[in-house]
Amino acid sequence: MTPDAPDDPARPAWQRSWRRRAEVAAIAGLGAPLLGALGRTVRLDAIGREHLEALDKSGERYIVALWHGHILPGMYYFRDRGIVVVTSENFDGEWIARIIHRFGYGAARGSTSRGGARALRSLLRSIAHQPAAFTVDGPRGPRGVAQPGVVWLARATGHPILPIHAAADRHWTMKSWDRTHIPKPGSRVVVAIGAPMRVARETDEAGLETARVALEQALGKAEAACAAALARPSGTRE
Repeated sequence: MTPDAPDDPARPAWQRSWRRRAEVAAIAGLGAPLLGALGRTVRLDAIGREHLEALDKSGERYIVALWHGHILPGMYYFRDRGIVVVTSENFDGEWIARIIHRFGYGAARGSTSRGGARALRSLLRSIAHQPAAFTVDGPRGPRGVAQPGVVWLARATGHPILPIHAAADRHWTMKSWDRTHIPKPGSRVVVAIGAPMRVARETDEAGLETARVALEQALGKAEAACAAALARPSGTRE
């Protein structure tokens, strides 16, 4: 049995406990294949895919922005693109990072509440080579309120923000702060991709707040488009 690690206040608490380290390994080891099996049963559809295709064709890197509670359906659509995701350094962030790695994502560790500056620096280095992604109201909420990190990154890099929302017609909703959305087996998942948003490098603090609010509005429009598409039969358009 591996003893607890020495008490180092610079390390997250879960890393100093062999039990918690074992739990992380077990959750990731079981969760990844289960989520993979679930993902193979869902039917994916996309609205606004021309925005993503245009960025792919140009070779320009982008920053995906979505709500924390809708990570899972979004993860299925954007898998295997090498997208670097900000995940917190806490217990949940560790098993999430290990699982998303199995789906072709990278991880920059940190959050808006702890280690955020380091995570943003990591993203600045990696975004030259891969797209990035933010759960903009994570890691603790409030739900539906965008944190400023994503608009700061867009200003620093000049790369556009791609607002997206993903949801399933049949799903479970967890009783968590973010009301985690889990597609049911065989469900139809719709991903709504909004038009790219740009934040000029000369944008001041007031302009960053304006961009943050505009991002919230764009995510709201994507959510509404997703709901409208799910209300229509599969394969039809408005």
